[in-house]
Amino acid sequence: MKANRSFWTIPAVFFLVAAGLNVYGKLHGLGIASTVKPALMPLLAVATLAAAGSPDSRGIKLLILAQLLGCVGDTLLLFTGFKPFLGGMVAFLLGHLCYISLFGRQSWKGMGLRTWLPALLVMGGLVAGLVYGIGVEGDFLIPMCVYGMVLMLLIFSGLAGLFRCRENAWWLILAGALLFTFSDSLIALETFSEEPISWAPATIMATYLTAQSLLAIGALHIKSSK
Repeated sequence: MKANRSFWTIPAVFFLVAAGLNVYGKLHGLGIASTVKPALMPLLAVATLAAAGSPDSRGIKLLILAQLLGCVGDTLLLFTGFKPFLGGMVAFLLGHLCYISLFGRQSWKGMGLRTWLPALLVMGGLVAGLVYGIGVEGDFLIPMCVYGMVLMLLIFSGLAGLFRCRENAWWLILAGALLFTFSDSLIALETFSEEPISWAPATIMATYLTAQSLLAIGALHIKSSK
């Protein structure tokens, strides 16, 4: 799934403008942030297609699907309440599974139980620590633990690719996975915090949009097996 042209095309410029308006709106409490939010991931998907040149490969289809699921999540999180939050979480979780399917089938290839067992134990410990530290409780506890494990698998995919495939693009994928985890952890922290966190909304969107961009660029530049 090697990109055959630069990612920085006209659709990418539109995405960057919309992303800038969203973050600026979040910083200053302007309605423009909510207005442009549902368009962000479709714009990134168009930019991805423009850079890829063809949507025919399995990898490109998974990448676009992950981005469109991000659009669903972004839209649902514009609403308040448990059900929209849970729906948004499910949309993002499915998007992460698309990324894991795309990256993991390369970075995990041939990986045995001796690697998986300690890795899963470490990932489980990290999720437990995050959930406890953030103070997740009640109906959110199990969904957040499941979601956290999926995020850890995405990070592990990038880390395994970096060490096993030895392509520089895996640095972008790992950075994207880490930023996505940071952004989502900040959403959880803001949700369960008793006091509002003034800097959180803009930081969440800035890190989230950077993460999605890095995952897209990284995916377009890794050599995938047919």
